[in-house]
Amino acid sequence: MSVTAAMVKELRERTGAGMMECKKALTETAGDLDQAIELMRKQGLAKADKKAGRVAAEGRVIVQRDASGTAAIAIEVNCETDFVSGGDEFQSFAAQVAAAALAGAPADVDALLALPLEGGLHLDERRRELVAKIGENIAVRRFERLARQGDVFGLYSHGSRIGVVVDLKGGDEALARDVAMHIAASRPICISPDEVPAELVAKEREIFEAQARESGKPEDIIQKMVDGRIRKYLNEVALVGQPFVKDADLTVAQRLKQAGAEVMRFVRLEVGEGVEKKSENFAEEVMAQVRGS
Repeated sequence: MSVTAAMVKELRERTGAGMMECKKALTETAGDLDQAIELMRKQGLAKADKKAGRVAAEGRVIVQRDASGTAAIAIEVNCETDFVSGGDEFQSFAAQVAAAALAGAPADVDALLALPLEGGLHLDERRRELVAKIGENIAVRRFERLARQGDVFGLYSHGSRIGVVVDLKGGDEALARDVAMHIAASRPICISPDEVPAELVAKEREIFEAQARESGKPEDIIQKMVDGRIRKYLNEVALVGQPFVKDADLTVAQRLKQAGAEVMRFVRLEVGEGVEKKSENFAEEVMAQVRGS
């Protein structure tokens, strides 16, 4: 059977692949469109596997809650360049992943990628098709799904780079969003000082002691200096001790007390965090935006 231009056009529309790839697949399958798509999917999987080792440090963070407001998701989907991350196809895929994670409540990323989509594909198969089409590694890096423990979720996105979900007891949705915005800007690592990991405190104490000993002061004075610096450090990294971004005269703890509210937990994700890539201070950008509003 001869391969016509109309057949190539239809295959291109259905796969997004190049004209020569479509013509070749149709020739190899004697013009059978469905078999050609299956063949190209298999070829796409092979192409995707070759790109799997490439660093994907760009992408999008999506925060979303379900219609009932009882569950929320924060998820990071990565690609290699910001050009691709701004494209419709990548954004559509990231939205599919977020919706699947929210609805399916998978245990981990592997379970998420195994979830089925309409049309028979699984998420990972769709991801591999997109890798083959776009030519970049695409990865679902991490996600956290929260079942609400408090009264309301607060969601905040700084563009597509930073996303925060706050589970708030008491207060209202506006306060929850304000706290989420604060977390985006101020990067707390936990809610209260007593939750700061012991290994981090020990590391900071060691550094502060070394600095204090350079002063030549007596040991008892040094320990008082170190204890004071540790208290300051704990308030800097714990949410409730930080100055509230919308009113620096109040700490977050004081603002929450005013509203009779309590943060049960929070999730903050930033694109490429911990991945070796060009450094950009998005937290500072958020802070400047908040202060200017």
